[in-house]
Amino acid sequence: MSIRLKIVSIVLPLLITALAAAGTSSYFLATNGITRVTIELLDFKASELERHIESQWNLLVENEFTDIPEMVRAAESGIELYAAGLVRSETELILAINNAGQVVMSTGPYAIQPEEQAELQRLLSRPAGDLVNVRLDGIERVGMGFPFAPFDWFVLITEHRDVFYSQVDRITTQTVLILLVGIVVSALLLVLFVRYLTRPLTGVVAAMERIISSNEFGDRVEVEFNDEIGRLSHTFNIMISELERAYSKIKSYAFDAVLAQKKEAKIRNIFQKYVPQDLIDKFFENPESMLVGDNRVLAVLFSDIRSFTSISESMRPDDLVNSLNRYFSVMVDIIMEHNGIIDKYIGDAIMAFFGAPVHHENDALQSVHAGIAMAEGLKGFNEEQRRLGRPEFQIGIGINYGEVTVGNIGTDKKMDYTVIGDMVNLASRLEGLTKQYQQALIISESLYLEVKDHLPCRLLDFVAVKGKTQGVRIYTTKAVLSPEEGRGWELHNRAMELYSSTRFSEAISLFDEVLALQPGDYAAELLRSRCQRYLVQPPEANWNGVEILTSK
Repeated sequence: MSIRLKIVSIVLPLLITALAAAGTSSYFLATNGITRVTIELLDFKASELERHIESQWNLLVENEFTDIPEMVRAAESGIELYAAGLVRSETELILAINNAGQVVMSTGPYAIQPEEQAELQRLLSRPAGDLVNVRLDGIERVGMGFPFAPFDWFVLITEHRDVFYSQVDRITTQTVLILLVGIVVSALLLVLFVRYLTRPLTGVVAAMERIISSNEFGDRVEVEFNDEIGRLSHTFNIMISELERAYSKIKSYAFDAVLAQKKEAKIRNIFQKYVPQDLIDKFFENPESMLVGDNRVLAVLFSDIRSFTSISESMRPDDLVNSLNRYFSVMVDIIMEHNGIIDKYIGDAIMAFFGAPVHHENDALQSVHAGIAMAEGLKGFNEEQRRLGRPEFQIGIGINYGEVTVGNIGTDKKMDYTVIGDMVNLASRLEGLTKQYQQALIISESLYLEVKDHLPCRLLDFVAVKGKTQGVRIYTTKAVLSPEEGRGWELHNRAMELYSSTRFSEAISLFDEVLALQPGDYAAELLRSRCQRYLVQPPEANWNGVEILTSK
């Protein structure tokens, strides 16, 4: 065998080994990096879903609903909706498997082949937090799951394997191509210039051995001569540099992807329950700005179903839940159509606010329009109640306008985006007054000043609500008045001016005219009887027209 073939047979295998080691190392490092990203993403979603499932179960336990199948199914449906909200792609699928290996909850369509059923059954024995490979409907998926004993579920979050590993496969292909090209080029150079391979070849072999032993791409071959061997050394250095650059890009892309996904998940998790999608997108560039509390002038709305305890006692639990869900659906849609944000549900009551996190020029007017639309929307709801043979709902709505503190309030384990302040308490008291004054909607004086040029308003009274010493004027309003109502409201407002000026006899005359136009009008009758009482027993000399209320 010639020396040329001997050198080729010695050097070429070493070169192939070095490049293969570098390519293999790149492949495994890329795979491990993507696997870590996959685990962190799936673990994050699994943690969020598990926390939500636990909260739903705790609600059932706290309310002693665990033995009521309808309530359990309602909780399971809520969990399925929340799981669907976590899905961020068409290929992502979240499943819940019972102890028999059957799918009892899914966020999307699926088809399980007979041979895949046994594979699902084996997943039940896997510990929580393990990354698993599973085939569903003939498609390779990666996933992570956790058991939840109260529901007898094993919850599995899955995604197509190609979503995570397609880039790794592409890098592998490119590495193989680079390896093949390198081998071909090196073989040609060795065959053509093997006679010149003497001492510098030792340096090339030594450098390759160091790279193989350390798995580091930082080593380079010294170019000793400006000849073919020098160019071979230079080519080797270029290949290692490209591999090193490719590996650095993989790490950089993986890190950026994790940060972007966590940032998006953080904002969506905070606001997806009560903020429209366009508002979430608007704040993506600066999400932290929404987490800082500040003082802001906005409108706060409270609504409540009257005599709900009596209604609930007369209905079956499943009918009651169905009716409440339809009622909340109607009311929430109206509030959100008027740029309102649902703060919370307090039993059968709704608390909402207008003007945060995004301020609009007409937030005050929109809040009143929402209250009017809620009262109108109740009519359609009650028609359906009558058709179903169920009791009708009657509601009271109170709205106030003023400065509150708004922001994320709570701890790092549980936060609510909400509003607090004395103005919120007054809004709640106004809702309570709707029953006492037999009005569907009552607004505060501060809100009246904002909407009086746009809507007809009626002054109901000048009261000091429970817990307050200072009086406030309370009003009601409608979108449109009949001719009789328009004339009656005008007379009523004039009568209230006379009433506050202690001209009770003149006020009685105007209230009589109101009652002639609107027979049985409760507000006019209430103020008329009060004027008659004051004619018999005049108020104190320093009386300012404020009626002090002792109940909510």
